[in-house]
Amino acid sequence: MTPYKTALITGASSGLGRALAEALAGPGVTLHLGGRDLPRLEAAAAAVRAKGATALPHALDVTNAPATRAWIEQAGPLALVIANAGISGGTGQGQSETERQTRAIFAANLDGALNTILPALDVMATQSPGPDGRRGTIAAVASIAGFLPTPGAPAYGASKAALDAWTLASAPAAQARGIHLVSICPGFVRTPMTAANPYKMPGLMDAEPAAAIILRGLAQDRLRIVFPWWMGVLARSIALLPNAVRLMSRAGSKPVLPDHP
Repeated sequence: MTPYKTALITGASSGLGRALAEALAGPGVTLHLGGRDLPRLEAAAAAVRAKGATALPHALDVTNAPATRAWIEQAGPLALVIANAGISGGTGQGQSETERQTRAIFAANLDGALNTILPALDVMATQSPGPDGRRGTIAAVASIAGFLPTPGAPAYGASKAALDAWTLASAPAAQARGIHLVSICPGFVRTPMTAANPYKMPGLMDAEPAAAIILRGLAQDRLRIVFPWWMGVLARSIALLPNAVRLMSRAGSKPVLPDHP
């Protein structure tokens, strides 16, 4: 039984976001689900309701800071917020990322996460603490891709690296306000985003077990949840090598964004 009676998830229409919503769902649970694709979001909401939870879908682009703040403020009080929305893109066949693609990825993966986390911090700071002194939990979905240079997807890896670093560095100040701030760094998860990758993905797992790992990590009060653990260690080790960039340049590249040829 989930300890979170109220939760808000961005990027909840598919993949890891939907898996997290379904894992949290149950009688007495209210889930605020955000996403850009309303039909897919409604399908996710239906799956959540089938488990006895209340689902409140909301069509939203997290790069719109005022709209995201307004949604979060009206949704409160909240026990858990998961900033999961993000996009992927890379260099394709050895091309350089365009300025438009680079800015789009940073806008969604970094600014979009901050557009979610910062208002959530403000909302939770006004909530009454529980018996453990905690006012709420906020999770930022970063990536193991941020642990090392990734020439095949420069903006994706860098945006996730920045989100992971900011989250960890901000956790002590959040803790002083009674809020648990945690960085989630998955490896490859089978989702529509990774389905386009043209290369082998070591450690690839389905979204449902990934969601279970995340919720276990949250229950253990971890500040960073990295899985598979061995992939995190490997990525960190490669990043220490003097020729890490050249080595990673031989790995596969993510495809360019669909609207960024």
